[in-house]
Amino acid sequence: MDAVIKEAALTYDTGKPLPPGKMAFEEFLVWCDEDTWAEWVDGEVIILTPAARRHQEIKGFLYSVIREFLYYKKAGRVLDAPFLVRLPETLRRGREPDLLYVSNEKLHLLKETYMDGAPDLIIEITSPESLARDRGEKYVEYEAAGVREYWLIDPDRQQAEFYRLGDNGRYQTILPDASGIYRSEVISGFWLKVEWLFQDPPPPVIACLKDMGII
Repeated sequence: MDAVIKEAALTYDTGKPLPPGKMAFEEFLVWCDEDTWAEWVDGEVIILTPAARRHQEIKGFLYSVIREFLYYKKAGRVLDAPFLVRLPETLRRGREPDLLYVSNEKLHLLKETYMDGAPDLIIEITSPESLARDRGEKYVEYEAAGVREYWLIDPDRQQAEFYRLGDNGRYQTILPDASGIYRSEVISGFWLKVEWLFQDPPPPVIACLKDMGII
């Protein structure tokens, strides 16, 4: 386990002891209640540290604007953390993305407390503690799992990276257009201006939807 992750797990007081040794995913589900933010990696529990204000504001903005877009388009669901994603069995991972989008075709994979399979889109908002993991381990895992789009938002650098799964099963970097607009492929018709992500405070959701021509 990475030293930084291990240190975070030891120093962040969750109010409940870490389980001894490894456990099955089903045991992890029983142990991990809705007040505990943790991931399951090859049988080990990784405690995630609390998020900073900017992280939460960006997550809240993206969740709200995507949710409202989907309400009008009737095109699936968006969920935010804490909500586990159980990646394919070969990866032995139960990850806790900041945001995930599930198309209508995959809604049957949603269980009461986790998604049993790969979402169509995952969004991770980085922190200094999670940057290497989000750009390294999770990038490889989500690609291998078949997550069709992966957005990586870095509040500290005010940088957004967008990856899309190619026909070869590998992520390709998709750049915003000359106007700074990124258009999603998996959420048909959805787009956003990258500058919206880093406005403080975030722009009103209703104004963004008007720009998109949704309302």
